[in-house]
Amino acid sequence: MRTLLFIMIFFNVQNLSAQEHGWQANPELVEQLEKDRPANLWRESEVRSFQLPRILTDGINNPEEWKHRRSEILNQFRTYMYGHRPGPPEQLTFEVTEEDPEAMGGNATLYRITIQSNHEDRSHQFEVILFLPNKRQKPVPVFLLINNRDAENTDPTRQNKSGFWPAEEVIERGYGLAAIQNGDLAPDDEDQYYKSIIRLFEGEAAAEDRNRDDWMALAAWGWGASRVMDYFETNPGVDNSKVAVIGHSRGGKASLWAGAEDERFALVISNNSGSGGAALSRRKFGETVRDVNRFGHWFASNFEDFNDREEELPIDQHMLISLIAPRAVYVASADRDLWADPRGEFLSLAFANPVFALWNQPPINALEMPSPGQQLIAGTRGYHIRSGEHNLTPGDWSRYMDFADRLWR
Repeated sequence: MRTLLFIMIFFNVQNLSAQEHGWQANPELVEQLEKDRPANLWRESEVRSFQLPRILTDGINNPEEWKHRRSEILNQFRTYMYGHRPGPPEQLTFEVTEEDPEAMGGNATLYRITIQSNHEDRSHQFEVILFLPNKRQKPVPVFLLINNRDAENTDPTRQNKSGFWPAEEVIERGYGLAAIQNGDLAPDDEDQYYKSIIRLFEGEAAAEDRNRDDWMALAAWGWGASRVMDYFETNPGVDNSKVAVIGHSRGGKASLWAGAEDERFALVISNNSGSGGAALSRRKFGETVRDVNRFGHWFASNFEDFNDREEELPIDQHMLISLIAPRAVYVASADRDLWADPRGEFLSLAFANPVFALWNQPPINALEMPSPGQQLIAGTRGYHIRSGEHNLTPGDWSRYMDFADRLWR
């Protein structure tokens, strides 16, 4: 009851406090967005008070008692938002198609791995790109990117180098780096999304009318990350107890759901994930539930029932963050990316406090959102807001590695 009371009180004073604490949106940007997209909400002072669903029910006072409640919340997200994904296929095999110990001028070893799934009479393949630093005396932690951009951003030849996936910098810091293409698991297309992993399990029925709580593209991308985790457990160079799954934008939505579904991921990173990712739906700020449901292949069909009815959702995204506890989770925003609702992303992290407190983790003060250039660390949770647009940059990666250093070194 204390948690619920705090939430209600906070949102009664939020509009006043937001003018005095931490990050503030650029007024000129707000004015421009109001002209460009007048149907959406861009001013913090216009966010209406709302009540978040309770994470903890009465009688939950320790991690053991949390397990049942966690299962309930997980199933609610499966039913109303991301869909029910299957487990591993009947047969899963890994083939290293390339191993180059002289990659990056001898600083790293490149592995290109084909992951093949066989299920009933159907098969599917997708590739993992993995670099491991050669200067290592023991298995290393690895960052796994769910790449929602062109494959050239994760070029294994390193002829094309992108700040979106700064492989050389990650290797220099002593971490491994891996990537998968989201489109190899589910094409990012409303008419094609089912023609890959989903068809592997459902056959031709995948093209027909599907259940409203069936898994869709976001869940399929996360499913692929779990199969990479299966491979990591076979590679002696990978410390599979220290694997971070990371995604940007829609990839960030997928990474959060992957981390909720698969507790083997020790660190879950959401970069500018916005609505359907880290941002609270009930704020209705920037991109709303209706807006994100324009992409009808991302979420379970049940999610469409809450277009313009966010207050009726039995869940909100602070509960998604809570599903990752006590493991590490890092949320990041960009100060010109108001479409993704930076404050809503931060508040989800803060309002997961009650669950992280079960492991004696320090709280995050919801009234003290950091300014650009500041990094907030509270136990196994981290946050920063970067100056700039909707993007994943080398500066973001540097913050994520700094956070991993605190956790693992």
